[in-house]
Amino acid sequence: MNRYIKIFLPLFIAIAVAVGIFAGARIQKNISDTNFKGATFYQPDKLSVITRIIEQDYVDSINRNAITESVIPYILDQLDPHSTYIKASEMKAVSEEMRGNFSGIGVQFVMQNDTVMVIEVISGGPSQEVGILAGDRIVSVNQKNVSGIGLKSDSIVSLLRGRKGTKVNVGINRPGFNEAIDFEITRGEIPLYSIDVAYKINENTGLVKVNRFAESTYNEFKDALVSLSKNGVSKLIVDLRGNSGGYLQAVFAMVDEFLPENKLIVYTEGKARPRYDYRSTGNGIWQEGDLVVLIDEFSASASEIFAGAIQDNDRGLIVGRRSFGKGLVQEQIPFIDGSALRLTVARFYTPSGRSIQKPYDEGIDAYRMDLHNRFMNEELTEQDSIHFNDSLLYYTSGGRVVYGGGGIMPDFFVPADTSGINDFYSAAVSQNILYQFCFDYSDQNRKELNKFDTPEELHLFLIKNEIFSLFLDHLKEKGIVPSPSELNYSKELLSTQMNALIARNIFGDKGFYPIIFKIDKTVQKALELFQKEWNSKEIARMEFSHH
Repeated sequence: MNRYIKIFLPLFIAIAVAVGIFAGARIQKNISDTNFKGATFYQPDKLSVITRIIEQDYVDSINRNAITESVIPYILDQLDPHSTYIKASEMKAVSEEMRGNFSGIGVQFVMQNDTVMVIEVISGGPSQEVGILAGDRIVSVNQKNVSGIGLKSDSIVSLLRGRKGTKVNVGINRPGFNEAIDFEITRGEIPLYSIDVAYKINENTGLVKVNRFAESTYNEFKDALVSLSKNGVSKLIVDLRGNSGGYLQAVFAMVDEFLPENKLIVYTEGKARPRYDYRSTGNGIWQEGDLVVLIDEFSASASEIFAGAIQDNDRGLIVGRRSFGKGLVQEQIPFIDGSALRLTVARFYTPSGRSIQKPYDEGIDAYRMDLHNRFMNEELTEQDSIHFNDSLLYYTSGGRVVYGGGGIMPDFFVPADTSGINDFYSAAVSQNILYQFCFDYSDQNRKELNKFDTPEELHLFLIKNEIFSLFLDHLKEKGIVPSPSELNYSKELLSTQMNALIARNIFGDKGFYPIIFKIDKTVQKALELFQKEWNSKEIARMEFSHH
């Protein structure tokens, strides 16, 4: 019996303390009961009584703060997937990611099945430079296993972050590869630019890729719109794939650039929060030009607000795959010690009334397996695998049918692209071979490559001089020799990736994306739609691929 008391008593204490934090310092009401004669009694809640009794009478002294810190996350896990507690030691890093720079390797991750899964590679950071990708699983750090051993996120962060200029080795499991890939990453200052690239993709079409929503995002975005407009762009692609969200004021301001006055952007509502509408001002500079928004399964939160507002107002087309489905509103409650509670207080709803949030009633573990289940159910590759529920049918302002159920369903589905991937491709990009070749070639030929003014000029040079043949020779030296059929199947993918990576070493992301997007089927679908010469007033009359 004593053994069970020692195990569970601290848990009871922690729950009591945590509930006290939730409640905060509340004004106690004077209670009087005129139905009873004699003394009036104030009966505090049980948890307060238990806490006081334990502090006074428990056989051993307790570390109340330590117990509280360890149990608050457990309590929040009983609520929803996005209510969270941020320790004081973590608040600085959280704030830095929204406002400035910090030293580290430049990835955002989640713990899934006791494994670190990269959900975003910060643009311009050290991890992007060596080729870490969203979806990679970090399984080792400095040759020590970090997967399947119960490590918490705090421990992973402490292993990956460090002083600028120091090195860390990470082992990556990547879908499609049989063996782990090793990367050596030099920690550095992580720039937090929100716009990866903004450029003219053809004579009258511009593309803006937004990687996050931070305090500076709107100003970056508006500058991009102004610049593209001055350069004759009348059609716009906004790429929100892989964008997990962020600062909400940024997305409201950005959507406002596309809508006429008094159009509903999104509304929030919760048990203790009455409905609040966010509406457009009519001051936007892109209210007429054609618009396509690209999303995928990693587009979440603010990205979904953006896509939902554009879709439900029939302002543009949504292309790609169903978005993540994160539509809960967190309110940050700071504590004196510098920590904070982010408590879900409401839900986001698109203008048509769709809840962006996907269900989580089967538990948080099942919720976190959703993307994996989508992959296993072939939802990412086969449109016919997506099932619609007529009870979740909604209508846009123009009368088009759209579906709820969590996330934003695109108007035009584009499956995840697996073309070009075979054993030869996997061998060529494993163990950092492709990335290292591109870095070495760029470094050795930088003087010549710096002569080019645009990524397109560099791309044509690399093709003309058959640099891909040099890469094939490099692979042959490592014992990797493709069959003719393997080479024919993977050549376009590998050669384009090679040219894009070399261009990134010279121009940064402004060099990478204009080349890699040449074989990007989602971007190409957007360009195909623009050729139909539609405009925002005709969208409501168009036929969509998922209806």
